[in-house]
Amino acid sequence: MQSFVPFLGAFFAAAMFTQVSGMQKVISTYGENITVPCNNGDNNPPELIFTKWKYTKDDGSSGDLLVKANKKDEAKISATDGYKERINISQDSSLVINKATLADQRVFTCIVVSFNNLNEYPVEVEVRKRPSAPLIKNKANQLENDKLTPLAECVTTDANPPVEIIWQKNDKPLVNDNKTIVITSTVTKDPVTGLSSSKSNLQYTAGKQDVTSQFTCLVRHVTGADQVSTPMSFSIHYPTEKVSLQVLPTGPIKEGDNLTLKCQADGNPPPTSFNFYIKGQKVPVTGSSVYNLSGVTRAHSGEYKCSLPDNDKMEATATITVTYLDLSVSPTGTLLKKAGESLELKVEKNSSSEPKVVWTKDNGKLEKQPNFTSLTYSQAGHYVIEMSVEGIKRSASFILVVEGSPQITRLIKDRSPDGKNKLLTCEAEGSPQPEVQWSINGTNGESTYTNGKAIYTLTVVPTTNLTVTCRVTNKFGTDSMTVTVSSLIDEQNKSDKQDSPEDEDKAKLIVGIVVGLLVAAGVVGIIYWLYMKRRQGSWKTGEKEAGTSEESKKLEENSHRPEP
Repeated sequence: MQSFVPFLGAFFAAAMFTQVSGMQKVISTYGENITVPCNNGDNNPPELIFTKWKYTKDDGSSGDLLVKANKKDEAKISATDGYKERINISQDSSLVINKATLADQRVFTCIVVSFNNLNEYPVEVEVRKRPSAPLIKNKANQLENDKLTPLAECVTTDANPPVEIIWQKNDKPLVNDNKTIVITSTVTKDPVTGLSSSKSNLQYTAGKQDVTSQFTCLVRHVTGADQVSTPMSFSIHYPTEKVSLQVLPTGPIKEGDNLTLKCQADGNPPPTSFNFYIKGQKVPVTGSSVYNLSGVTRAHSGEYKCSLPDNDKMEATATITVTYLDLSVSPTGTLLKKAGESLELKVEKNSSSEPKVVWTKDNGKLEKQPNFTSLTYSQAGHYVIEMSVEGIKRSASFILVVEGSPQITRLIKDRSPDGKNKLLTCEAEGSPQPEVQWSINGTNGESTYTNGKAIYTLTVVPTTNLTVTCRVTNKFGTDSMTVTVSSLIDEQNKSDKQDSPEDEDKAKLIVGIVVGLLVAAGVVGIIYWLYMKRRQGSWKTGEKEAGTSEESKKLEENSHRPEP
């Protein structure tokens, strides 16, 4: 290599043609190796003599790094500064710098010397460093309403180039207006590493709407995606502007309920003491926002208020309406009445509003209140009246028993469907249920009793005509009714006799028709015989009947016609 130096001097003295290519740029990462290509990695000219790397110093002068005669020879490092232990050359003539620092941000030039040319390929190196995640410092404990207050400080370190810090509220950028929003940013460099640290202070004028606002600090850098801090929220202090009074639980209030009056103010922090006005009387409550009312009555209906302890004009009102319902029915219990008597029923009510009324009898709904002017057995039963207003139901009941001596309403007889028996039905009214006695024995005796009406049935087979009596009895009296029941045999004989005259009538009718036809035929025969007899007598005597010649001719023609 030493023998080659004089040749180089002679070569440069010959003032050969020199070509400088355009500037290329390489971006590297802080702390990692830098690869600076020579002619984009294409360094294989014909008759290559050597390749040399140099760099531009901070003062603008040029400094040598290394020289490599050919691909087989080892590179000769000529650097005497910090690069001496950090540089090398690759197979494609690229310069390799270990552990990049910001001091490596400069221009490196690859010089390629051949017998025909001397080419220079300058390369600019930029070293980038991704910043640390944003760190929030000096966060405010609370914000005052409509007051410019330091909110927080956002810090990020060790970046190159410097970062951009953006403050956001609810994911939207905040813009510095130097009035309600003031953002102050500073950038400092580490004297040793040269890396930048950035800091941004935010002063913000909060309002009540910011109670739910989320603030974040966003760091933007050329090395990659944005980095965002954890969202921050703040307690906003503002005075009370409105007071409200709530009655709990909500909905209809009825007598006996427990109520809570809750006073609320929209200030922050909220007041912890209030004045309550209970039926016009001021009741201070300290350390709480509620006042309890237990077992309210209709007397609790009215207007209630609450206010701030230090400002009675800052108040709220609520109206409480307690619903109530009183119901009484007279008489009650079990009522014993005689049929035909009257029952005076008194229903009294007292309610906060007109109630809904429902009457039932033996669990069946009635259209209206029953009328007991003249009691009947069917009106006996269990009566219930139910009244209701919003949230309240009241009911009263009584049992009506209608009693009286039995009365038979009808006694009927009929044949069984097969015609072999007679069915007797005795219907009666009375209460208690009457007992029945028949004057004859029978079978299949049955009875039903509903609403004071009794029905008794008996099956009999009478062989002779009978007089049957139905007798009904209860503790109030007795009633009876009699019916005549004919024998089944007699009824059958009567039926047969009724059928015989009818057959005789039919026979007589037929005979009459036949005799009439015969008589008619005989009359016609006699008339014809007399007619012929007359004609024969006329011709024999030679007498001629008076008349015209034309009539005689017609007579002769008729006489020669055959008989029908």
